[in-house]
Amino acid sequence: MMDNGFQALVDKGLGESVQALKDGMIALTPLGRLGQPEDLAAGVFFLASEDSAFMTGAELVMDGGWTAQ
Repeated sequence: MMDNGFQALVDKGLGESVQALKDGMIALTPLGRLGQPEDLAAGVFFLASEDSAFMTGAELVMDGGWTAQ
């Protein structure tokens, strides 16, 4: 999805290349990398497990540190 969005920006002349836009996003992400499907899957697995049985009304933010900036 990100590649498609970045390609649309490049097509509109708002970016040099998809890779350049990705590199810029990585540079701005506190964890220094883009999220992978496995990162989100781990959160879903936790929420579906007994480990989260006592959680109510909480948010599980998985954004590489963006909201903590």
